[in-house]
Amino acid sequence: MGIRETAMIMKQEAPLMAFRSGEEKNNALRAVAEALRGQKEEIFRANKEDLERAEKEGVPVQIRKRLAMDAKKLEGVCDGIEALISLPDPVGKVSLHRELDKGLVLRRISCPIGVIGVIFEARPDALVQISSLCIKSGNTAILKGGKETASTNSTLYRIIHEAGTGAGLPEHFLELAQTHSEIDELLKCDREVDLLIPRGSNRFVRYIMEHTNIPVMGHSDGICHIYVDRKADPEIALQVITDAKTQYPVACNTVETVLADREIADTFLPLLAGAMKRAGVRIHADDETLEILRRGCPEETAAEFIRIEEADYHTEYGDLDLSVKVVEDTARAAEHINRYGSHHTDAIITEDDAAAAFFMRMVDSAGVYRNVSTRFADGFRYGFGAEVGISTGKLHARGPVGLEGLVTYKYELTGNGQIVGDYASGRSSFHFREIDI
Repeated sequence: MGIRETAMIMKQEAPLMAFRSGEEKNNALRAVAEALRGQKEEIFRANKEDLERAEKEGVPVQIRKRLAMDAKKLEGVCDGIEALISLPDPVGKVSLHRELDKGLVLRRISCPIGVIGVIFEARPDALVQISSLCIKSGNTAILKGGKETASTNSTLYRIIHEAGTGAGLPEHFLELAQTHSEIDELLKCDREVDLLIPRGSNRFVRYIMEHTNIPVMGHSDGICHIYVDRKADPEIALQVITDAKTQYPVACNTVETVLADREIADTFLPLLAGAMKRAGVRIHADDETLEILRRGCPEETAAEFIRIEEADYHTEYGDLDLSVKVVEDTARAAEHINRYGSHHTDAIITEDDAAAAFFMRMVDSAGVYRNVSTRFADGFRYGFGAEVGISTGKLHARGPVGLEGLVTYKYELTGNGQIVGDYASGRSSFHFREIDI
């Protein structure tokens, strides 16, 4: 059966999944977590095959680390499932309850989106996170993982599907696309698939966005900034920047550019260069910033310096590289971020409440932080249980997309034979009254 035929069946079965109670969905999630733990050796064997194949094919070590599904990662995703179970059911929440006229009552109520296609690269733990979020939110899902973890993905899918259907979920609540050609077929299913969520590199996400008529929720870049204000605590600044750059350099919430207030540039930039030297980070900077760095840094303690080009401010390095620039003040920092950033996550380091408030109002990003690492932009760290991805768009969902981002709403209107003609003619009139939710 092809992807389109599968998607058509899922479209028909989506209401069956949406109708499941919170208790039924939680029972299914418990069954999934139990099955994953119970069949962990099969998962590890499949993952070993993927890792050995990746090594033979010359996949870089840094990428192979992302492919690994070890005991720690497996326990982490199972903990995430248990966190999801503890969260309220996102379906069936009433956000508006209004009497339009006597006996004519309107409710706005949350409901699943329907059929979601999720295309992701590399990480097999993403498959578990996405599947569990879709179960909890009452959505059906078509998953397509990267070829690098084909064996692991296939094993995880089988375990989750068997556990879910065994717990009473519909047969087609979850499907796995296996081949690359199925991606192009999936992109054409705009009548069957309600939403696409791509997770991967900039180029990959852009390809998805440019080759489908299905609504896409995601981000094509992760160009995050940290602005070090003139009233920043240098120790906090260095600690936060080092974490944001080096804790996991390939992540989309890694800092790519540090902006330093001109007033403290002469003292702070040499400290930054030393910290980056110790962390193995290369600094990219313009002529003015390079002059300050070289003037204030002993050669033996300074990071590697590279002259930056204008286009580099738009670059998501995904590696131990960092753009550094001097700016006049908080306003110029916000302007730079809004021009060159990707509206993902940006931070200010400052002890000045007024500067922080200005920055957080003026920076147009999904996440705006003060005195903390940009690496906190994550659904699990937000208490969402997990996430299906990060959205830099402004419609429907923004930032880490957890359960609330996987539901929409419908309007339910109940009456006793009212017709619009009576209201158009004036025989009846609306008397809007809010009813307690």
